[in-house]
Amino acid sequence: MNTVLLTEVMVPQMALVAAKAHSHPMSEATIRSCFGHLYASFGVVDGDALYGFAILHQIFEDATLMDICVDPNHQGKGVGKALLISVINAAKEKGAEVLLLEVRQSGTAARALYEAAGFVTTGIRKGYYKTSVGSEDAILMQLSL
Repeated sequence: MNTVLLTEVMVPQMALVAAKAHSHPMSEATIRSCFGHLYASFGVVDGDALYGFAILHQIFEDATLMDICVDPNHQGKGVGKALLISVINAAKEKGAEVLLLEVRQSGTAARALYEAAGFVTTGIRKGYYKTSVGSEDAILMQLSL
């Protein structure tokens, strides 16, 4: 397994991973829109297989983790941690002072990963994420870099 910088050619694979991992995944078009000078996308790959990806958006000193997504068959194996480390390092290298994210309230494993990396909860967005029966809150978190 290697962590690499992804190019737009990986969008179809990213969309497949997102469809497996998220109940309401980003569309292929939305993922494709996350390539450009304000973005960096990282993937954990093994040969041609994409195990997970993360998308970083940065404007000056503010960086945002737009999505981190791990194929369910590879969750719990350090893929998410490797992606998060890549995002944090890239944000620091580009001069970010803070890394922001939002996570589903029900995303306990993701929240534990973020807390272990030093993220702190800064707020809640009520009813932000769609669910099969309505919506759930987003927990806002940030890491000072």
